[in-house]
Amino acid sequence: MNVGVIGSGGREHALVWKLRQSPSVEKLYAVPGSAAMADLAECVPLPVSDLAGITDYAVRQNIDLLVVGPEVPLTEGIADLAEEKGIAVFGPSKAAARLEGSKSFAKMLMKKYGIPTADYESFTDGAAAKAYIKEKGSPIVVKADGLAAGKGVVVAMTTAEALAAVDAMMEDKIFGDSGGRIVVEEYMSGEEASILAFVDGETIVPMPAAQDHKRIFDGDKGPNTGGMGAYAPAPAVTEAIYEEVTERILKPTVAALAAEGILYRGCLYAGLMLTTEGVKVVEFNCRFGDPETQAVLPLIDGDLAEIMYACAKGKLDAAQVRRHDGAACCVVMAAAGYPESSHRGDVINGLDKAAARKDTVVFHSGTAVRDGAYVTSGGRVLGVTALAGSLREAVDKAYAAVGDISFNGQQVRSDIGKKGLDHLQ
Repeated sequence: MNVGVIGSGGREHALVWKLRQSPSVEKLYAVPGSAAMADLAECVPLPVSDLAGITDYAVRQNIDLLVVGPEVPLTEGIADLAEEKGIAVFGPSKAAARLEGSKSFAKMLMKKYGIPTADYESFTDGAAAKAYIKEKGSPIVVKADGLAAGKGVVVAMTTAEALAAVDAMMEDKIFGDSGGRIVVEEYMSGEEASILAFVDGETIVPMPAAQDHKRIFDGDKGPNTGGMGAYAPAPAVTEAIYEEVTERILKPTVAALAAEGILYRGCLYAGLMLTTEGVKVVEFNCRFGDPETQAVLPLIDGDLAEIMYACAKGKLDAAQVRRHDGAACCVVMAAAGYPESSHRGDVINGLDKAAARKDTVVFHSGTAVRDGAYVTSGGRVLGVTALAGSLREAVDKAYAAVGDISFNGQQVRSDIGKKGLDHLQ
């Protein structure tokens, strides 16, 4: 079949890399893709915002399956548009993508159907939100209702910090219209993990649990980022917890949407908190996570294109999804200034040496080619990923490859995987 992947970041590079290995794929496109994807797919210079342009191109090129990487095209309805034109889409409809596009919708759904999550209230009035925060006290969590590139959450350890977050989102509009409504929820303590699942509207097949590292500095210090690294499987998610998530969160969520008249097909991402009261949902995403994808996909065995096509057609068979033994670790190398800003144009050295390592792949998140050399062109620059027989080996291999690569001002956490290794000890 002919397959098109929409997006240009590290997650999409990983999807293209994995789909290139699918025996069922004849022609592979990346829209718009990147210089790093050009060896694997034909790159098509259309912006991800051009939904009509992308779907028209897919019709002309006889693309059988569109795989949507980023959340914005999904929340704007690309799946609906493509399916009207007879193209199968791995990704939920506009209605189903509200699960990520509106935190208040997701919370309402969970509350209505008894899916475990933090207590909350949603607000369109800043004064009411502040009064609620003062009543509840801190720590407390303030979230922009809409999309904010993974950065619209403030975990406020003081009441003053929470009140400032309300002003920043609702008055200063640091996230634009996404902060016109906010969700204020109870602070949950515990260890975070995420489980991504293939969903065909009814059948749900979870992938190995992963653990992301959101903060910029070691020890989970500093501001939140889009993610500084991930590993899978996460030892914190035991078989019992995995089963609990499947039966009490994933299946009920897909059933709840169906009860509301919404069919969910694609990747369902459950961000989880492992609390002393059981597993609770932190957030849902309606697509593959970044950088979790870079750690999870190397562990998936089977023809990924066939799995995704089966999801799109409502015909997923759990037997299609198999797992490799072992573990994978992805370490993100970020640009100077990230996450507040990102320095662009710094030459990246050592990519060939790192890529030559066995079972190691360097996924490009924010790079460009200038004068024949790769340079930085985004906040998160690279996701250096290694696959091995154990988590210890995967972590060591990933950091060995990171050591091959250098660019001015690079930021790298040195503790990706440490929590998992601590669990194993």
